[in-house]
Amino acid sequence: MAELQRLDKWLWFARFFKSRTLAGKACNNAKVRINGQIAAKAAATVKVDDVLTFPRGHHIRVVKILDLGQRRGPAPEAQALYEDLAPPEAAIKANDDDTIGGQRDVGTGRPTKRDRRVMDRLRDR
Repeated sequence: MAELQRLDKWLWFARFFKSRTLAGKACNNAKVRINGQIAAKAAATVKVDDVLTFPRGHHIRVVKILDLGQRRGPAPEAQALYEDLAPPEAAIKANDDDTIGGQRDVGTGRPTKRDRRVMDRLRDR
């Protein structure tokens, strides 16, 4: 028989969520998919070679399970549990979305109306 593990436990072991409760809530709210099928419960079981799809931050994470965790260990140990299948372009695009307003020097404060108009012209709005 193949080894199985609860979905919420694995997500917590792999450090995708800060607590097992948050992992369980994501599962119960139908945010997590196992091999394309919605996991309706946190108690859904996962095994090695399953592919999980779930939202984290502003982008969708797609990971393949390489190993089942035994504990919530340090980050390098957690990263050994999965392989990230998301394309690298998606990660770059997610980083670009964080700086929608552009880079500003520290201490310059909020842009004035004139500054905003200049930025809008630069962005062709």
